[in-house]
Amino acid sequence: MSDYAQRQARPGKRARRGASAGLAFALATFVVLIAGGAGIVALLLWPRPVAPAPDAPALPITVGGVLFNLPPAAIRVPLQRRPGAQERVDLAFLWPSLAPPDPAARPSPAEQIAPIDRIFITITPQSSAVAPNDRVRSIYPRYLADTQFDGPDGLKVIAFKEGTPYQGEDLYFDPAAQPGFVVRCSRPGAAGTPGTCLYDRRIGEADIMVRFPSDWLTGWRDVNDAIARLLGQLKPGA
Repeated sequence: MSDYAQRQARPGKRARRGASAGLAFALATFVVLIAGGAGIVALLLWPRPVAPAPDAPALPITVGGVLFNLPPAAIRVPLQRRPGAQERVDLAFLWPSLAPPDPAARPSPAEQIAPIDRIFITITPQSSAVAPNDRVRSIYPRYLADTQFDGPDGLKVIAFKEGTPYQGEDLYFDPAAQPGFVVRCSRPGAAGTPGTCLYDRRIGEADIMVRFPSDWLTGWRDVNDAIARLLGQLKPGA
């Protein structure tokens, strides 16, 4: 009888253990669901910084310790449309109006590449101990060819040597003013890829790089004046 009673009791114990395990699993699942739901609610209700509207007044943004007043609509990266210190700011302005582009505008489909109608500006902290003007005087001459040519509207052109860091590019400069207007330009590529000119400027501890199509060099005086006006707006007194 004792053996029979023990055999009859074993299934009951196993059933009780199974029920306990199922109850523990259900409770654990319920706790996880509650915790997950609370996390989602907290995430939705957590206060987030609100980016200013693209047409808001100019933002005070510091790059490399230098304070700039930057129009939000001209800032190309939405995360950069906030006041305060930043490591980099990318801007674009319409040419020739120099107005910030409409952030809601979308390009229409076209079979041919549309001409570039924007001038691009990148502001970063000082990246080199050599200022742009000093680079023109002391570094570029090491890599330039010996012969210079006449460029558009009174500019002079010197090609960079092959095998140098600037191979495939040309240096355009105004011989009437030194350093004056100096740009480093890539040459047009295949499939109608336009050449691009780089204009460097340093303001305090911030480096400014201006990019525009090399086709604009035919009116480089207007481009030079436009760059000066833009930088004067972004950094009054620059």
